[in-house]
Amino acid sequence: MSRRGDWVYENNGGTCVAIAGADYCVVAADTRLSVGYSILTRDHSKICDLADKCVLASSGFQGDIKALHKNLAARELLYQHQHNKRMSCPAMAQLLSNTLYYKRFFPYYAFNVLGGLDSEGKECVFTYDAVGSYERTGYSAQGTGSTLIMPVLDNQLKSPSPLLLPARDAVTPLSESEAIDLVKDVFASATERDIYTGDKLEIVVINKVGTKREYIDLRKD
Repeated sequence: MSRRGDWVYENNGGTCVAIAGADYCVVAADTRLSVGYSILTRDHSKICDLADKCVLASSGFQGDIKALHKNLAARELLYQHQHNKRMSCPAMAQLLSNTLYYKRFFPYYAFNVLGGLDSEGKECVFTYDAVGSYERTGYSAQGTGSTLIMPVLDNQLKSPSPLLLPARDAVTPLSESEAIDLVKDVFASATERDIYTGDKLEIVVINKVGTKREYIDLRKD
């Protein structure tokens, strides 16, 4: 989006994906930061470590994303001092929802996907709109390449419908290595068709052992 008059938002592009498995969570995002047809940097991380075994990936306007991440990190640090423990992933999901809703009349131009493990060690993925509405799902994609990636994830993962009664955990049927391979495949495909996605792919895998990061190259043109 170009700036027109008092229009203060700008979409810096990029794509974020999260997949929850049986005992792991994979969160991934590309590292390209661009405006229109101009690439500002090819090495910008869209993933932020927030709470205990919990990471947030955001796409949209980088000014708002940085402000949002800084706000959440400060609130999480305050929570640590008050409660002598780190915030759980579902608690951070609720805090993120409240923070986005508080700014609903002048919202953060940020589209977020939160992934990690809850206090019981179960995987969780939360997907958001710009004003705080959120849902716990088995997988999600946000950003400029999400319309290309979500149909593939729907086809491959077939997460249980939230309308099913009794409710079922939103867990994908893939193993950890299969989920990582799927993420690599969908990003390689999206990079071919979305000019705002590319350069490198940052993959964060969260499980009971801890958190590990991996980087792979994507197309740079």
